[in-house]
Amino acid sequence: MENIKEDIKNDEFATFPFDGSAEGDRNRVEAGTLYLVATPIGNLADMTYRAVKVLSEVSFVAAEDTRNSGRLLSRFGISKPMVSYHEHNKAARGPEIVERLAAGESCALVTDAGTPGISDPGEDLVRLCGAAGIPVVPLPGACAGIAALTVSGLPTAHFCFEGFLPVSGRERRERLAAVAGEERTVILHEAPHRLRTTLSDLRDAAGGERRIALCRELTKLNEEVLRLTLDGAVEYYESSEPRGEYVLVLEGGKRPEAAEFWRGLDVPAHVRHYTDAGMPERDAVKAAARDRGVPKNVVYNEYVKSKNEEK
Repeated sequence: MENIKEDIKNDEFATFPFDGSAEGDRNRVEAGTLYLVATPIGNLADMTYRAVKVLSEVSFVAAEDTRNSGRLLSRFGISKPMVSYHEHNKAARGPEIVERLAAGESCALVTDAGTPGISDPGEDLVRLCGAAGIPVVPLPGACAGIAALTVSGLPTAHFCFEGFLPVSGRERRERLAAVAGEERTVILHEAPHRLRTTLSDLRDAAGGERRIALCRELTKLNEEVLRLTLDGAVEYYESSEPRGEYVLVLEGGKRPEAAEFWRGLDVPAHVRHYTDAGMPERDAVKAAARDRGVPKNVVYNEYVKSKNEEK
């Protein structure tokens, strides 16, 4: 790992983009430029050759956590001046970085893991650079949300990124309602100590039949992907302790006209719609009650009454 820069020089495939060719010119670190450098989310082998080159050649590195990023750089034999850039100092540090770039220095922006600018203040620095006419160059690489989406088994043609939900209060309720009504596949992040609450809240908002992929510790030793319904996910974590960092990929909701198919059905017919599709009677009653927004016992009593009248 420590010889990766030497490996680049000796690797015929790796060196051609970095030589004097036109392709190599595109990979030259330019003065007065901000580079958004994606870093591994767990597996160091996911570091790209181009990321190593840029990190080795820029004037300085701006990092969300200089200690974490410093350790990462040292694994690749890189030693660079570093400044911190995070949510709590961005108002002051952002203009300082822009001033250095305007003076001709080059900077690589990195986050703790993954692609900068997603769920971190990188977007603010990019906006400042844009306003100052400073070029911004993205270096693609690891991204937990996209990795989770591709392995989720859920539709990928249309999706959106939600990130972390608000922790509590009205804002959380509003975001949960928006996520539940979203027709596209939704990507969320969650910490282990809040996972159970979030799964329960998502089930209440979106319904227990909605599919979800729970992607834990992606690219790391204990990587795990569970593909369940929200009912199944809540039940699973009643007996299993959440551990590690999670990316949740939630199935999109149905269009309103499709979701309200039952409007023309009475309660017994509504329940039979689900049982005819193979759903157990108990689950069918729960699903019909959820569709209608009424207590389960109301649906159950009407359904049983109808069955008795048919005898």
